[in-house]
Amino acid sequence: MIEAYFEQIEGILREFANIRSYTLTKRVYSRQQGYIGGTIIFENGHRLEFMEVKDTDSIGKLKYRYQCMTGLHELIFRYDNAPHHQEILTYPHHKHIANAVLDSHEPILRDILLEIALQERRSALPNG
Repeated sequence: MIEAYFEQIEGILREFANIRSYTLTKRVYSRQQGYIGGTIIFENGHRLEFMEVKDTDSIGKLKYRYQCMTGLHELIFRYDNAPHHQEILTYPHHKHIANAVLDSHEPILRDILLEIALQERRSALPNG
């Protein structure tokens, strides 16, 4: 069960041509539970560090973090469900950007990669 989820994550990574390289760490806790995390490097030098703790018997993730940074390690955004920011309507799910914390749904890796690809396209435009 959890191995199939890990394979799904790797399949998602193969869908994105803007990914230069990635490394993954996987830990199987039980047949249904596990950890997957890693670092993804994009063609523009930006990077995504992520981790998920998943129970395949549950819809959502037990824990997650997706942190996108420039090549100089400056934060672009971070989604997580750390139990802080109780003022957020979507608590514990939230998104960090520059100097703000925003409401957020629980993202999936494909959504994060699409957001990064869209940002790359915008910055490649003459007025981006």
